[in-house]
Amino acid sequence: MNGKLLVRVMLVLALIGLGDATYLTVVHYAGLTIVCAGKGNPCATVQSSKYSFLAGIPVALLGAIGYVLIIGSLLVRDREWTRLATLALALFGFGFSAYLTYRETFTIIGHPIYCEWCVGSAIILTVLLILSLFRYLRSPLPGQPLPAGAGPADPPAAAMPAPVPAARPPARGQQRRSRR
Repeated sequence: MNGKLLVRVMLVLALIGLGDATYLTVVHYAGLTIVCAGKGNPCATVQSSKYSFLAGIPVALLGAIGYVLIIGSLLVRDREWTRLATLALALFGFGFSAYLTYRETFTIIGHPIYCEWCVGSAIILTVLLILSLFRYLRSPLPGQPLPAGAGPADPPAAAMPAPVPAARPPARGQQRRSRR
């Protein structure tokens, strides 16, 4: 997968995650009932648990901010530090999401209990982590050549050195005579 396609796939995933987190944030602040396919609305149970807040801030809002930061890191010019920033953000988001999934599984009343919005975000963050790790590791270190297939398929003609003419053997009559 070339670099531009990889970034586009990651952007689409991050935008879907942002939509997920934005929906959960709007539901929280508007006091709406969350749409959930699970019997007994497990999403509402998760959203109202003590683990749905961190320092008084809804984790859905923190997730939305995290996705915005990931999108921002993908839109900045591709450099080693921007790839590292994307990787760090995805790793942090994955870790926090894994913690929340642990809480859903083992500590929220009625456990195991799963909110499909939360599970969807966890899947997105897992894939983003894998893709950002792949993107970071396949990129060259400063001063190193690009890995095979990472750059343009063919360099522009202006960047190619001029061909060196092949040496021609001397004509028959102009051969050097050996010493006698």
